[in-house]
Amino acid sequence: MFSLYKKELRGFLSSLIGYLVIIVFLLTIGLFLWVFPATDFNIPDNGFATLDGLFLLAPWVFMFLIPAVTMKMFSEEKKSGTIELLLTRPLTDLQIILAKYFAGLTLVAMALLPTLLYYISIHLLASPVGNVDTGAMWGSYIGLLFLAAGYVAVGLFASCLSDSQIISFILSLFLCFFLFLGFDSLSSLALFGKVDMLLQQVGMQAHYISMSRGVLDTRDLVYFLSISSFFLLLTHLKIRSRTW
Repeated sequence: MFSLYKKELRGFLSSLIGYLVIIVFLLTIGLFLWVFPATDFNIPDNGFATLDGLFLLAPWVFMFLIPAVTMKMFSEEKKSGTIELLLTRPLTDLQIILAKYFAGLTLVAMALLPTLLYYISIHLLASPVGNVDTGAMWGSYIGLLFLAAGYVAVGLFASCLSDSQIISFILSLFLCFFLFLGFDSLSSLALFGKVDMLLQQVGMQAHYISMSRGVLDTRDLVYFLSISSFFLLLTHLKIRSRTW
């Protein structure tokens, strides 16, 4: 399993897609936080030593970039015919899925790692130096990683449904968007009475916002682990269906 994980990760880093994902993420976030004037996210203009802008923007940027990473994981294998060769290796279907999953998640973590420079910057710019809510920041980073883990699981599932990378990308984008914002939007319509609060809790946004406050509630952690596990299970069932 570890050899397949390394192969998948090398596949990202030996092609343009891995570097493009990292560069596009850092460039987009950096421009909004430090360059574009008169925005709610611009740190120098707002005058507050906080990375809230990063944690507000990142879920939306990841919503496009993570499907771009995961769309080829199974789609390309199916289109090129190497999926059968892969499935005959001395690995279980679950090990193959997890190897691809953790490779995608590692790439996302690599994209996030350089943003720690932003934290160092606001740490030094704060008055007095170091006047930063570090606890909330680390909670937000953990929440963003868990959110990205859910996105990767969704993208992996979408990739196994079609041999077209474009279809996989669109399906993954739609599912990530709906899971993040769809349930919250439905609950805001107040059409279902007491069910509205339950609908809000089904969506990713409520749990992500909760973790972004720096409070690591067990319910939020269990939620994201459940979402990731659910879509990995669906992927497993889809891969196994070839033998039915």
